[in-house]
Amino acid sequence: MRHFGPPPVSGQTYIRRHGVYAILPRGDDMLVTFQGGIHNEFQLPGGGVDPGEQPLTALHREVFEETGWSIARPRRLTAFKRFTYMPEYDLWAEKLCTIYVAHPVRSLGEPSEPDHTAVWMPAAMAQVSLDSVGDRAVVTQFYGGPL
Repeated sequence: MRHFGPPPVSGQTYIRRHGVYAILPRGDDMLVTFQGGIHNEFQLPGGGVDPGEQPLTALHREVFEETGWSIARPRRLTAFKRFTYMPEYDLWAEKLCTIYVAHPVRSLGEPSEPDHTAVWMPAAMAQVSLDSVGDRAVVTQFYGGPL
């Protein structure tokens, strides 16, 4: 599995966390989420798969919580891992990130996840604005390179 970002810190214990994330294209734009608070970063909508939860169920739930949008026809693109500290959980995580592409259907309201804002962004801007190097690489690959 591909690895993006810094290598694991020697001697640090990491908890494996499975997550699902979505590229949500519409024309030349894509729907991303801006997470404020302690993060202040643009992200692909998505997040952790809860124990006993199916990945696609988690994808629909996470996209809705972080953007307020419903999605359809998710298709798995790729997966990668990254090692990171998650301050909201006080947790060092080995994140296994599965990336999907899906069709954004409609806005059902504001995001319910605290500090999240849905943002339509030109795909070319997302290639340089997403905080995660892995997310930027997958978006660039999906769109066939720099726009």
